[in-house]
Amino acid sequence: MKPTPELLAYFGDNQERIQAYALLLKTEGIERGLIGPKEGDRIWQRHIANCIPITTIIKPNIRLVDIGSGAGLPGIVIALARPDLKVTLVEPLQRRVDFLTEVVAKLDIPVEVIRGRAEIVKKQFEVVTARAVAPLEKLIQISWHMIPKGGQLLAIKGEGAQAELDITKLKKGSTAKIHEISLPNLPVARVVEVGKGA
Repeated sequence: MKPTPELLAYFGDNQERIQAYALLLKTEGIERGLIGPKEGDRIWQRHIANCIPITTIIKPNIRLVDIGSGAGLPGIVIALARPDLKVTLVEPLQRRVDFLTEVVAKLDIPVEVIRGRAEIVKKQFEVVTARAVAPLEKLIQISWHMIPKGGQLLAIKGEGAQAELDITKLKKGSTAKIHEISLPNLPVARVVEVGKGA
């Protein structure tokens, strides 16, 4: 599948970069085992399109960290769609870190890559994002120390978002809600927002 003009429009001046990134996922991403071998034809609709909705609900000009970034989803997509953000990618596996570092260099984007587990990162970020990393309760446990008061965890989840939220023990003083985001030409996306009380 080729990206539609509507899909590319979310990336403004970075349309060439997002296409270069999609190609890297389709080639080196598969060769290096970061993306499944059958995913090549579904990079746009299954992976990139799935990461676009979250970019529309993030406040401007903040620090954001994508934990368990893997092949850079959603972190690289967020960085390309929202160049106003200061984006950091955290990933424990060295081969994924190597790929992310190469992607950042090839695309020439100001993104920091940190090798390590979320639990050991000492910095703080107004927003923590995650996609297909862990159940919501575990995400809260491993990332809470990174979120300052007034900050938030934004987790991309599937149709079971509400059921997952219902069984999650929230931290005292925190709030949670689900964003159902309907954008033109994209499937409905669900993002669970857990906010840290001020």
